[in-house]
Amino acid sequence: MAPLTELLLVFAARAQHLARVIEPALARGAWVLCDRFTDATYAYQGGGRGLDANVIESLESLVQHGLQPDLTLYLDLSLEAAQARLAGRERDRFEREERAFFQRVRDAYTARAAQSARFRVVDAGAPLVEVQRRLGLILDDYLAGDQRR
Repeated sequence: MAPLTELLLVFAARAQHLARVIEPALARGAWVLCDRFTDATYAYQGGGRGLDANVIESLESLVQHGLQPDLTLYLDLSLEAAQARLAGRERDRFEREERAFFQRVRDAYTARAAQSARFRVVDAGAPLVEVQRRLGLILDDYLAGDQRR
C-alpha cells in the first residue's frame, strides 16, 4: 500500500470513529479511552513511513477540528525488548517492518512526548507490576488534578 493511501485510510477511519463513537460519548459527558490516536499517525506514517508532518497536520485539522487527548500514556519499549516479545507469534504488516522503521517510529513518539505536556512516558520494559504501578500513579494524579508526573 502506498504511504499516502495508508495515511488517508487512517484519517478516514478516524473521522468515522470520531463521528460514531468519540463525539457522541463526549457529548454525553463520558470518558473516552483510545489505544491509539493521532500521535500514532505522526509516529507510524510520519516517522515510520516518512510522510510530511505538514500533510498529517492538515488532515488532523480537517478531521479532528482541534480535538486532542487530555492525557497520552506512551509505553516506551526498546526495540530489542519489543522484538523479543514478538518472537514466536504471527506478525501483522506493521510488525513485519524492518528495524529502521521501528527506530523512526520510536524517535517520532519520543520527540512528540518531549514537546507536549499531555504525555506521560512509562518504561514498558520494566516488570509488569512496576508498569501497572506507574500507570496507576499517573492516573491517580491525573484524576486528582495533579498533572506534574
